[in-house]
Amino acid sequence: MGNQFQPAKWPRKLRSQEWYGGTSRDAIYHRGWLKNQGYPHDEFDGRPVIGILNTWSDLTPCNGHLRELAEKVKAGVWEAGGFPLEVPVFSASENTFRPTAMMFRNLAAMAVEETIRAQPLDGAVLLVGCDKTTPSLLMGAASTDIPSIAVSGGPMLNGRFRGERIGSGTHLWKFSEAIKAGDMTGDDFVEAEAAMSRSTGTCNTMGTASTMASIAEALGMAMSGNAAIPAVDSRRRVMAQMSGRRIVQMVKDDLKPSDIMTREAFENAIRVNGAIGGSTNAVIHLLAIAGRVGIDLTLDDWDQLGRDIPTIVNLMPSGKYLMEEFFYAGGLPVVIKHLGESGKLHKDALTVSGDVIWNEVKDAVNYNDDVILPVEKALADQGGIAVLRGNLAPNGAVLKPSAASPDLMVHRGRAVVFEDIDDYKAKINDDDLDIDETCIMVLKNCGPKGYPGMAEVGNMGLPPKILKKGITDMVRISDARMSGTAYGTIILHTSPEAAIGGPLAVVQTGDMIEVDVPGRRLHLDISEEELARRLAAWAPSIEAPPSGFAQLHHQHVEGADSGADYDFLKGCRGNPVPKDSH
Repeated sequence: MGNQFQPAKWPRKLRSQEWYGGTSRDAIYHRGWLKNQGYPHDEFDGRPVIGILNTWSDLTPCNGHLRELAEKVKAGVWEAGGFPLEVPVFSASENTFRPTAMMFRNLAAMAVEETIRAQPLDGAVLLVGCDKTTPSLLMGAASTDIPSIAVSGGPMLNGRFRGERIGSGTHLWKFSEAIKAGDMTGDDFVEAEAAMSRSTGTCNTMGTASTMASIAEALGMAMSGNAAIPAVDSRRRVMAQMSGRRIVQMVKDDLKPSDIMTREAFENAIRVNGAIGGSTNAVIHLLAIAGRVGIDLTLDDWDQLGRDIPTIVNLMPSGKYLMEEFFYAGGLPVVIKHLGESGKLHKDALTVSGDVIWNEVKDAVNYNDDVILPVEKALADQGGIAVLRGNLAPNGAVLKPSAASPDLMVHRGRAVVFEDIDDYKAKINDDDLDIDETCIMVLKNCGPKGYPGMAEVGNMGLPPKILKKGITDMVRISDARMSGTAYGTIILHTSPEAAIGGPLAVVQTGDMIEVDVPGRRLHLDISEEELARRLAAWAPSIEAPPSGFAQLHHQHVEGADSGADYDFLKGCRGNPVPKDSH
């Protein structure tokens, strides 16, 4: 069985040939072991090796179908003359990880980076889905800068419960509040549970997973149309196969993340997030990805670039439809086309297709203008993400206007303080809690260091005695995150966080707080002298973990305002070939 394969005439020596090329002892060592899988000799003779970085896990239900998609990616790679090798990588599930999946996003990114750097890969297909898998793989790929393309797993099918369209996550919060208000029984909740998540895939709302799939497409790191195809739709498998074909050509062209994820690409992504009513979590993730590429992106960019972008995608939690309808209406290409037509798109930004983004979307058609709305019917005239600053948030805090109550966007209320999430849980159901609907709920010590990991607890449920009045929203402030599927007038990511002595740490029950979203102001109504006195008397209540990964996290995680990445992981470190030890 001789070598029948004639290697392509690549413009440069492939990285994988440092492992597999030639007849040295080391080359034979590397090839020989892999041949025990039944690969013929000619697979190693100049074909680009494509790593399929797969975040499948039984404990990551959003990604439970990614092994099937990996087979379609492999088919595409084979068809294009590449050599596909599937590689499992760290999979952080939002559903199961404690204390929070966000605690492990950076660990996952580090694992992906070192997987790419240490192994004979010329290109990478990033198989992603659940919230943290998309940013972590994009971060790892950006740090190594080998040709890479993202393939999302896609959203679940629509949920239906007793004739009502229900969204995963969004209705979890609604039904949970309905139980506390006495409007729903526990048995009904369990019945709704099965109807809520009735197929494989990510949340079917415009939660963080769908937001980050859209961000990947807007950045140019996924093929056009990738974001919205339902997980079980045959076209999702076609997308995977076509991406497998495409990555081989990207290796040949040496088309890298740094060529695609430019300043213009990040500006496009921020504006797309505003138009889709995307998750506040996208702020942290996009800041972190930009840091890996070396792009100077800030909270001010989020506020300025997204401020005049109408939210035109009518999806939960901001609107009424789900991802299935978004796909049928034309998906993200329609939204990007709208931005281009309104002068809010860098049309010449390059994508993984090798073409510019405008050519990818200019012929897109909106098939349902009740799902993708005309501007005059926008859910919010100023979608985007509002960045608030003031003496309570010197480094900024964020709010999603499209999911907030208009009558609470300017509000002054008495603070009711919970020192941490356990304090909140102990007090919130007590009818003796001194709180009414005009108050502002304040939650401390839930930031990157404080929780640790910055859990999605910022969308605090309201006290039952408030819910029983028919009140469904109050102003809530914390240094935590909230699920992208959640809604309400919720101020998040308050920086600096309480655990490191940010002003949030010294708010007391009874203090008055002023919120002015149009004015971008968040103010604790005490004197400068009193604030300084409290801060001087403050002492940390959160102890550093004694050992292990939690200690590494505590020592090196940065604030939410810069992406909550680790200080030693910022910037692109490239993909030099490691020394061979054999």
